[in-house]
Amino acid sequence: MHFLPESLESYITVNSENEPDILSELTRETHLKVIQPRMITGHYQGRVLSMLSKLIQPSSILEIGTYTGYSAICLAEGLTNDGLLHTIDINEELLEIQRKYFRQSGFGDKIIQHTGDALKIIPELDQVFDLVFIDAEKKMYDAYFEEVIEKTRPGSIILTDNVLWSGKVVEPLDKKDMVTPNLLAYNKKLKNDPRVETVILSIRDGLTLCRVL
Repeated sequence: MHFLPESLESYITVNSENEPDILSELTRETHLKVIQPRMITGHYQGRVLSMLSKLIQPSSILEIGTYTGYSAICLAEGLTNDGLLHTIDINEELLEIQRKYFRQSGFGDKIIQHTGDALKIIPELDQVFDLVFIDAEKKMYDAYFEEVIEKTRPGSIILTDNVLWSGKVVEPLDKKDMVTPNLLAYNKKLKNDPRVETVILSIRDGLTLCRVL
């Protein structure tokens, strides 16, 4: 769903930072070889993630939901010299394309891939994260949040993608829709959670920014 006229979205993209060539190549390959290519982060949101990471200058990043690796590369652009990014995805079939572009991006030695259930992997990560990006199974957002907040510090940032869910969060609920009610509950929870301060950004499909208190 486009929350702005496409002409205005195009203007915003054209007048924002250029997309790195490596990410343009990754986008093309994703559309050629991977099911549901629209899931890729994309130029404008990718530059937003990159800018946020550069402003935060994290030494440790956690990403839940790697897909083909676009957002991981964007987030890695802001890592400190000795920083690391841990990214988790349940689909092992995407490992090869992820690793290919991680190497080509120059961040291959900074990105650690994990394959499996994030709720089992996160507790095993003995690390405090400065920046977290949640973009995986929508029905599990609350569970992911509870796991990751235990591995943050005051001032850490937790980002969550797709929180507007193509506008369905403000439309009459379909009884068969099992995802939107979870997102509605999640958005309400973050608004009222005393552990974080929260704003929703109307970027692409909705991006929530939480600062841990």
